[in-house]
Amino acid sequence: METAVLGGGCFWCLEAVFEQIRGVEAVVSGYCCGVTTHPTYAEVCEGNTCHAEVVSIRFDPARISFREVLQVFFAIHDPTSVNRQGNDIGTQYRSIIVCQSPDQERGAHRLIGELAEKKIWDSPIVTQVVAAQPFYPAEKYHQQYFRNNPGQGYCAFVVSPKVAKFRKEFAELLKPECL
Repeated sequence: METAVLGGGCFWCLEAVFEQIRGVEAVVSGYCCGVTTHPTYAEVCEGNTCHAEVVSIRFDPARISFREVLQVFFAIHDPTSVNRQGNDIGTQYRSIIVCQSPDQERGAHRLIGELAEKKIWDSPIVTQVVAAQPFYPAEKYHQQYFRNNPGQGYCAFVVSPKVAKFRKEFAELLKPECL
């Protein structure tokens, strides 16, 4: 098993997508890359801890590669926005890849270079690529949030469209039970 730690806006959006991918064994919403230990959601939202909202994705590299994980990641968020995704503004919403190995770091830089060459976006990619740092799981009520709260306003208007886009663009990656 391998772990990927990614941040691209609200962790509810990322978790809702990645938990549907074949080869993904677990997705945990949490916080990473900040200056305090064991931050709370309230502290992270205040913007004083420097943490990013991230997901820790445990996956089987024999069933889905780190590159494929990153391809989904770049398709479901805007990697050109500094400290923002849509109406979510703050350093906690930055685009970030927290590499768990030198291979992940090389792979992340390689894919970012390829995407930049293709000029998919009008603005440059600002996704941070950093070495592994402590990951702190978010509070229990944040885990599987979209699955447990699909009718909640943010879920209905922000998370649901991202999930639908993913399901349309990456149908071949869906777990059989998600078809």
